[in-house]
Order: sequence, then C-alpha cells, then structure tokens
Amino acid sequence: MQESVRQEGGVGPSDGEPFADDGRADLHIHSTYSDGVHSPEELVKKARQAGLVAIAITDHDNLAGLAEALEWGRSLSVDVIPGIEFSVSMNGKDVHVLAYHCDHTNRDLLDYLTFFQQERLKRAERIVAKLNRLNLPLTMESVLDQAGEGSVGRPHIANALVENGLTDTYHEAFEKYIGWGGPAFEKKFQLTLADTFRLIASAGGLSFLAHPGWMISEPEIVEMIKLGLDGIEVIHPSHNESQRKNFRSIVNQYFLLESGGSDYHGGRRGDEAAFGLHTVPLHVVETMRRRLFS
Repeated sequence: MQESVRQEGGVGPSDGEPFADDGRADLHIHSTYSDGVHSPEELVKKARQAGLVAIAITDHDNLAGLAEALEWGRSLSVDVIPGIEFSVSMNGKDVHVLAYHCDHTNRDLLDYLTFFQQERLKRAERIVAKLNRLNLPLTMESVLDQAGEGSVGRPHIANALVENGLTDTYHEAFEKYIGWGGPAFEKKFQLTLADTFRLIASAGGLSFLAHPGWMISEPEIVEMIKLGLDGIEVIHPSHNESQRKNFRSIVNQYFLLESGGSDYHGGRRGDEAAFGLHTVPLHVVETMRRRLFS
C-alpha cells in the first residue's frame, strides 16, 4: 500500500502525523565527475556550510564520485544519498531521469555506466571532428583536460572552446555550434524509459523525472508511471510557483514521491546563487527510504 502524499514538501506518513522540519536537502548536484566545477569533497563542505543535512550528487551517468562524497559526508555529518542522472529518449524528447539509492556495486548498473561513458567519448570525438571541419582547431586533448576525471560531455567541449579562444562564452558555444540543430551537434546514445526504469529498479533504486518544466505533459507523466516512474523533481530553479503546484498536484494524485534540488554545477552556468536555496525538507529523503526499505 503506497503512502499518502502531503502538499508541502512531498510525502507524509499514512497516519497523517505532521513532520518536524528538522533539516533541508539538495537532491540534485553535479561534481567534477560529470560537468560540475567542484569535487565531491568541496560539495559536501559547501553543503555543511549552507546548513544542509543531506545531499545527492547526481552526476551524469557516473557514480565515480560517490565513495569520496560518502567519506566526507560521514566526516562532516552530511547525509550523502547515492544518485545518478540518466539521459533518456521519450517520443523524440531528451528526458532526464534522476536515480536515488541505487546499489553502487550492482554489476548491471556498472556495466551500463562503463558502456555509456565510452559512448560519450565517441560522441565527443565526432563533435570535435565537426568543429575542425568548421575551421575551429579544437583538440580532443583540450576537451579531455576539461573533463578531468569525469564523463566527457558537451559542457566540456564548450569550456574548451572558450579556454582556447574559439568562442567568447560557454553559451555561445552551444548556441552557435554544439547545441541542438547546430552545425557540430551530435545525438547521444540514450536508453529507453522502460530500460532505464528497469535498470534503476534492478539496482534497488528509485526513478524520478528531472526538471520536467513545460516540456513534459501530464499524459506523458502517466505513461512514465505505467513504465515504473517513482517520483517527480518538483523543486528546481527552472520551475516557477505555478509549475511547482502543478507537479505537486500530480505527485498527490498518482501517489508518487517528490524530490528537488538546485541542479548546481558550480557557478559556471550562472547557478552559484542556487546552491542552498532550492531544497526539500528532510522528510522527503526519509520517505524515499521508507518506500524502499519498509
């Protein structure tokens, strides 16, 4: 029997007892292991300084930063929740799915992440080749320098373009060259929604639709629920109050879970002010655990 849903901040216990708001959590943060600026250690320290009691580092298709984050979380009394952000295809749309509490030792999950990181590298090589044909002398070495220990992606290519003086800004790189429809754009490999939900469930995790904004309709969300969606990211910097109310209503109606966070990448995208502001109450985290372990 699924638990009933409360209006403010997510899901409540079936007996209707109110929660004490004993902390805040940011469940959508990126580190240097994908396209973020800060290491897991730095992010845990920032969370501690901001008064957060829990975070999820949700790197793109990557769990490599989890061990470091868990170690620093234990040291600084910040609850670190295992997280990943997957890129998924649905009806021709690029949809992102947040996974929480996956078993980071699950072999199927690790095999997929290794495969996907290889596909990311191949895609980056194709993009760089297109840029070279456009007389932009970018090298893969400079892109990999930007990626460091993380999975390579378009943000690293954009940063390399700026670093090498080939574009003036990160946003110009996307708008002029590597964004959707641009002359150097390349599609990325994506799982289907059904396969993504199965992978997450088989690793013991929960699946959440990330920052749906105006892109995803309620009928599409219902379709996702039938495939195995567990929740919706209600709180996100791109959502206005009307959207938050709408998504929370859908959470209530379909007995889903709620999540939320800053989608923080480290300030490079103008998101520095978002850290610590776009959060959910700690009981949202506790309810996820009850759904999994009760």
